[in-house]
Amino acid sequence: MHTTLHLLAEAPPQMLPARSLMAFTLASHIILVPMGVALPLITLIMHGYGLRRGDATALLLARRWSAVMAVQFAIGVVTGTVLSFEFGLLWPGLMGRWGDVFGIGFGVEAWAFFLEAVLIAIYLYGWRRLPARTHFLLGLPLPATALLGAFGILAANSWMNTPQGFSLDSEGNPVDVDVRKAIFTPMFGPQYWHFVVAMLLTAGFVVAGVYAVGWLRGRRDRYHRLGFTVPFTVAAVFTPVQFFLGDSIARAVFQKQPVKFAAMEIVWNTDTHVPEYLFGRLHPDGTVSGGIAIPQLDSILAGFSPDTEVRGLASVAAADRPNATQATITHWAFDIMVGIGTVLLLLVVWYAFVWWRRRRLPASPWFYRSAACAGVASVIAVECGWITTEVGRQPWIVYENMRVADAVTGARSSSLWTMFGVVVVVYVLIFGSFLAVLLKMRTRWRLDDERSLGAGTMATPETDTPYGPRAAVAAGDAPAPAAGNGDGTAPTEDGRP
Repeated sequence: MHTTLHLLAEAPPQMLPARSLMAFTLASHIILVPMGVALPLITLIMHGYGLRRGDATALLLARRWSAVMAVQFAIGVVTGTVLSFEFGLLWPGLMGRWGDVFGIGFGVEAWAFFLEAVLIAIYLYGWRRLPARTHFLLGLPLPATALLGAFGILAANSWMNTPQGFSLDSEGNPVDVDVRKAIFTPMFGPQYWHFVVAMLLTAGFVVAGVYAVGWLRGRRDRYHRLGFTVPFTVAAVFTPVQFFLGDSIARAVFQKQPVKFAAMEIVWNTDTHVPEYLFGRLHPDGTVSGGIAIPQLDSILAGFSPDTEVRGLASVAAADRPNATQATITHWAFDIMVGIGTVLLLLVVWYAFVWWRRRRLPASPWFYRSAACAGVASVIAVECGWITTEVGRQPWIVYENMRVADAVTGARSSSLWTMFGVVVVVYVLIFGSFLAVLLKMRTRWRLDDERSLGAGTMATPETDTPYGPRAAVAAGDAPAPAAGNGDGTAPTEDGRP
């Protein structure tokens, strides 16, 4: 029997629906994570720039981004809470035996969520109600709380990849827990910084992509230029940093999780002078079909020498390693992530070269088309990173200590499939509502801008009086577009459409 089919036949019937549900909710939640972790920092950079320069446009952008941040955080709380419940409902074996060891990470993340909610509320409420400097200072802890939440989650996940900080008693239960060692595992540093930087550049590309689309549609005023430049620059700064961090975490996996590394690179036999495969498919007999093989490169990347020995999947029993299908999925996810990162780096080089030579933004429509796609591409790269981390660890839920099959719930598989269907419907409604709210906010802001342009004013959110919400802008109150373009768009600073 095919190895994959054999392992599936031996797995509990609850495995497939439980893993499918967990994968769906995690993949959905992670779409929101970059904005939750990094948008507060990007918003405060724009806010600080506006205060320092007395720039009403920058302050207006920061205020609007803070509203998006609040809506996104509310949705993220819902999807993150679902994931928390799923750990206990779907994987009681994991939480029952190991919760005392690594559960501290979830506790830290919960407190970070609470603090971030309070700070976002204060920051959002403070616009035009607090003195400008006080309001900005109250917002400064926001990025730290976002990073603290990531700290908790990555501490738990890195422990599952390289568990330590405990001893086992005669019955195999963990005792003598050392919390510090359980948090700061060998994979924690590489995973944490790789993840945080990924969130920063992803959020930067996503936000900049919105204004790149506006540029392509003819909205080339200072509002759109500034809205593009600040987040794209943040992403541009962190993209080359991510390449070094990505190399660092790959070497950490090579040293600490060699079987996962073998899955990432579809290496079957332990050997030196191992080729690097770009894509390709691993078969159960250890052969690889398709893809492009680059001689010796995998050994060179792993240890800076073609003589570096790379451990293969065949070095461990079939029950203790990812099967051929899982290894292929891991490999493709890893290659897609690296490929997207390489393309984004080229885009950043284009941006930096034009800025260095001409001190202005690139003018080519192809640059802005690429920038508009960069946000989506970076989210896909984040998804691929998590696929690499989780699928490459199979069949272990706690690496070399507990298999996924031993942690899964005993609930009926039909109940889990029903739950999966309900969650899909609920998530479609949640994300549909999220998109509807964002579109409504965009429409209101455009009407507000048209009114301000028609009146010849652009009020500074921090100093406008009286302190309180601005009056709602009804659709019928919007003035006709200011002179000149003839296509319904507002004129730019220099009069060009």
